[in-house]
Amino acid sequence: MAESQNVSSLPLPPMQYVNNYTDERVKNGTAPKPPTPVSENYNMFGAVFTPDDVIIRSLESQNLRRLHPKVFDHRKELKKINHSILFNFLDMLDVLVVAPGSKKREEKIEDIKLLFIHMHHLINEFRPHQARETLRVMMEVQKRQRLEAAERFQKHLEKVTEILQSCFGSLPDNMGHIDSKIAARMEPQAEEVSKATEGDSAEKQDEANGQKELEVSFYHKDKLMCNLVDSI
Repeated sequence: MAESQNVSSLPLPPMQYVNNYTDERVKNGTAPKPPTPVSENYNMFGAVFTPDDVIIRSLESQNLRRLHPKVFDHRKELKKINHSILFNFLDMLDVLVVAPGSKKREEKIEDIKLLFIHMHHLINEFRPHQARETLRVMMEVQKRQRLEAAERFQKHLEKVTEILQSCFGSLPDNMGHIDSKIAARMEPQAEEVSKATEGDSAEKQDEANGQKELEVSFYHKDKLMCNLVDSI
């Protein structure tokens, strides 16, 4: 008897999917192929669905009796259905008071149920229009935000331009003459450079002479110590 294998009802972790689609497996053609589109009816949440279902199913396809004509005004029909629901609810209350066990109670419940289904159906027919209007409003908001950002940027640009123009206007007219003087002061003269180089060379020479004298004194002391050790 074969051992029973535990199969999880949850999908595999994402990394296991990623490992199945590495570059090498995709290049070699060994990666799993995507699932084929569903062509038959399937069950989801206890209801049967077909791939060819329209987004908004008609009332006739759901085996429901149509209470309004095919060409109609949605607003007027929704108001009519709303009034009909209120009237039927009041009638059902009268039936519950007079004869709660009669068949009229079940009939009124079915009538109210059908009216609510029609109202829900008419509201669903407004969904495409709602999606278009929502998208239009979002695009208008984005356009307004971008125009406001461009207007703020233009104002800042104008302010910066005014500040730069005021700065240029406050500068003196003889800026070229002042620049030449500053440049002349900043450039070192030849005499100062020669004096600096002579001073540096003299200092270096003094340091070298001191280093030599120190080495000679160390040499004499070492020589005396060696002679003393040899005499012992």
